[in-house]
This record gives sequence, structure tokens and C-alpha cells, in this order.
Amino acid sequence: MRYRTIGNGTTSFDVSTICLGTMQMGTKIDEATSFAILDRFVEAGGTFIDTANNYSFWDNGHGRDSEDVIGRWLASRGGRGRLRIATKLGAAKKDPALPLSNTEPTNFQGLGDVIGREARESAKHLGVDRLDVVYGHVDDLETPLAETVGAFGALQEDGLVGISGISNVAVWRVVEAREEALRQGVAPYGLVQQQHSYIYPQPKLGRQNFVTPELLSYAASTGVDGRPPLAVTAYSPLHQGALTRTDKPLWGGVDHPTTVARIQLLHEVARDIGATPNQVALAWLLGREVPVIPVVGPSSVAQLEEVLGAAELDLDPEVRERLDAEPEERPVVKRSEEPDAA
Repeated sequence: MRYRTIGNGTTSFDVSTICLGTMQMGTKIDEATSFAILDRFVEAGGTFIDTANNYSFWDNGHGRDSEDVIGRWLASRGGRGRLRIATKLGAAKKDPALPLSNTEPTNFQGLGDVIGREARESAKHLGVDRLDVVYGHVDDLETPLAETVGAFGALQEDGLVGISGISNVAVWRVVEAREEALRQGVAPYGLVQQQHSYIYPQPKLGRQNFVTPELLSYAASTGVDGRPPLAVTAYSPLHQGALTRTDKPLWGGVDHPTTVARIQLLHEVARDIGATPNQVALAWLLGREVPVIPVVGPSSVAQLEEVLGAAELDLDPEVRERLDAEPEERPVVKRSEEPDAA
């Protein structure tokens, strides 16, 4: 395992360059399997774990199933030690008895007066007295940005939160929120979590949940005087299995011919270097000019072992150049006809 430092100009600490996603723990992944995955991740040197306060009410859970499993696991293992726990808030139901809705009549937390309460509730479910990272799960355009920034700043000043972050957000909002934090004299967002993988969506106005070149450029400009550091974490880096399984849908705007060509190229490169396509896709993210931290959610120890195989996989410059080149135009192959589908 390798490590990197994340921070916000006030607080900093090291995390493993692979983050363990736990969205399905406690719902689709039973507790025994969840514990086994967590144990193996730590045994391999993993230190960064990601969850949320709404995981996973859509899988017949109550919305804090993942936090609860992690809390029981931490208690059974005698505490977190070197582990860094990240959770998210703002995308859960305000009223658990009603359907989730972010349109009128709304039943969506947002990033207003719930921030302090929900962060403390997450700490309780996780069984910790300090949350290393708390993200706003989805940017909230209805709440004044100064209010959201101030609420996260207060949690950091109180010592409950180490580093705050934001997810599913436009780049200009990240910049403005960090400038607002400086105006208020509080610690700014130190992390942004967006969707990111070897395949990418077609441009579309309003699609603001993907990593963009502009975000990476902005992140690369930070960590200097007057511009506190900003790191990028990436969810769905394996596109929920769609890089290797043709029964998995290409969702979120990535279903276009370039994606098909890139997936074919990914498989070819993997064969040539003796790795799996998933390992190559993760190594591509980890070793980019502006590296990101992939958040990977394996559902078994076997899947985790494949992920761990990417932790120290370095792609040769010519391999990376091959992967980064625009794919040659190829006949569009139906997903069910792609080679090496698992």
C-alpha cells in the first residue's frame, strides 16, 4: 500500500491511496463478509474508509447501516488506530417515514441547519469521538453558501471534524466555497469527491458530478501560500463493474462509442502487461499527473484482493501514453460481444 497526505491548511494526515468504499455493507453485504473485507483491507495497509449517513436506505436499509457496521467492527477490533474514517451528510431523508425528494414537497436534508446534528449522529453510530472527514454529499444550491461553509467550519473548530469536503459539485462552487471559508477565517474544503473512471461522459450542461480537467487543474494549483491544499477522491472508479462485465449498464452519460473503444483498449493493455482491466483502470487513476484517490467498494474479499493488486502497480510511460491517446475509430461492438467479459 502507498500513502499520501491530505489536508486543508490547518489539519493534515496521511491516508492510503486506495480508499475502501462501504456503501453496501450492512445491506447487500452481510456483516460477516463486511468484517472480513475490512480486516483484509487493514491487514494490507489500508487506512482510509468511506461511508455516508444514507447508506443504504434504497437497499431495504434504514440509512445508517454502513456506519453501524463500521461502528460494530471498530468496537470489536479495539478502536480505529491509524484508520481515517470519512462520512457524508446532506443526501438523506429529513423525515425517514416519507419518500426521499429534492423537489416540492421536499424531503431532503440539504446542507443547512442539519450539518451539526447529522455529523454528531454519524459519530455516535460509528462509535468515534472525531470524524476525520465529513463531506457534503450533494451540493445544495438552496442554502446560502456562507451558511454551509460556516457550519462545516464550526465543526472543524470544535474538533469534531478534521477535514471537510464536498461531493457532486460544480468546480466554480468549490472555488467560491473555499474563498468564502477564507473570508470567514475557517478551514476550507480539503477534499472533493466526484465520479471518475477511465471512461467519461459526454458534455452536458448541469452534469456536475464527474471529475473534470478543470477540477484537476484547480487541485494541482493548491497547496501553496494563500491556497490551501485540495485533494480529489473518485467514486465508482470501476463504474460498478461495467469495465469488465457486459451485463452492467453504462450509466451517467458514458454510453457512447468512445467508451466502447476505451474499454476495448483497456482490455488489450491489461492482457499485454499481465494485469486485470480493473487493476489497470485503478493504476491509471493513481498514477496520473494529478492523481486521485479511488474509492472502491468490493463486495467480497476476492474482489478486494484484485483491487489491492493495483495499489503499487506502476504503468510504464508508453503504456500510459497508449491509454491516454484518443482511441482509434473502431466498429461499435455490442456490449454482449466485447472480449474478455467476466
